[in-house]
Amino acid sequence: MAVATKRKPRTKTDQGPPPEAEVSAEKMLEFYRSMLLIRRFEEKAGQMYGMGLIGGFCHLYIGEEAVVTGAMAAIEPGDTIVTAYRDHGHMLSTGMDPKGVMAELTGRRTGYSKGKGGSMHMFSRERNFFGGHGIVGAQVPIGTGIAFAHRYRDNGRVSLTFLGDGAMNQGQVYESLNMAALWKLPVVYIIENNRYGMGTSVSRSSASPNLFGRGAPFGIPGYQLDGMNVLAVMAAVEDAVEHARSGKGPFILEMLTYRYRGHSMSDPAKYRSKDEVSRMRQEHDPIDQLRKRIIDGNVADEARLKTIDNEVKAVITEAADFAQQSPEPDPAELWTEIYGEVGEARV
Repeated sequence: MAVATKRKPRTKTDQGPPPEAEVSAEKMLEFYRSMLLIRRFEEKAGQMYGMGLIGGFCHLYIGEEAVVTGAMAAIEPGDTIVTAYRDHGHMLSTGMDPKGVMAELTGRRTGYSKGKGGSMHMFSRERNFFGGHGIVGAQVPIGTGIAFAHRYRDNGRVSLTFLGDGAMNQGQVYESLNMAALWKLPVVYIIENNRYGMGTSVSRSSASPNLFGRGAPFGIPGYQLDGMNVLAVMAAVEDAVEHARSGKGPFILEMLTYRYRGHSMSDPAKYRSKDEVSRMRQEHDPIDQLRKRIIDGNVADEARLKTIDNEVKAVITEAADFAQQSPEPDPAELWTEIYGEVGEARV
């Protein structure tokens, strides 16, 4: 849900990020809790994967928590979200129940896709979350299509479409950008630039380091910002959403962020040094940065933050226990929900 912020007025010639959002003490603690929930959930998911309780692919979001947390604070009820396969954080940020998400990861019938989707393919119509998509860049035309539905229905909604730096080299992304610009669709493309597309650094795969600039040939405005700062993210997404919702068309935000773990659970991440990862953790960790602001600004003391940490750990423990105790899908479920009736889908 959108939160009122205090920012300097934008000017037509100002193409850079707006000043970071100024939020209440309550909202700052809410951000802290939300990011910590994602971090602890992902740590637990990694642990359960190692124990053989989660199978298939599993892409963790550890280190990138500020992007989706800040973005979700800048939208309104009814706005839609779609993303790629590194999606657990997005699910939790939309308000999806950690128990249902963890149950899906473990392939149980109480999961959001009844145990048939796994890590990469969960949906929640109730939360306007349209997946989780395993093919690189495939969610971009989907998010663009959802934006077309918003414009067609004239419902005032915006489509947030998340993608990675690797997806920016996919052809379908540019077809989508062209259509979005041509029809002035209400879509905000959020590039989660975590510096590596699988095991290849952006510097080795992209001729230009400014990925947001890929929208320039289509006249799509955008800019790059610190995706490890949740307040900067919130202000930028508010700015972009306002642009899209007012009928001006698409906007591109490039969030400079970082993942601490490998691309997936099978990736040892030997393509980067331990010093690089350690430096990012020590100097740019999004949760530590916010924690320091909270303490230095007398928003809360260590005891309050410790209480929040314990509460989050309890939620994650409950989710893990729920998932392991839930039944597996009936084999007959293999044949259900394969096809839908024409006219059934609604955005």
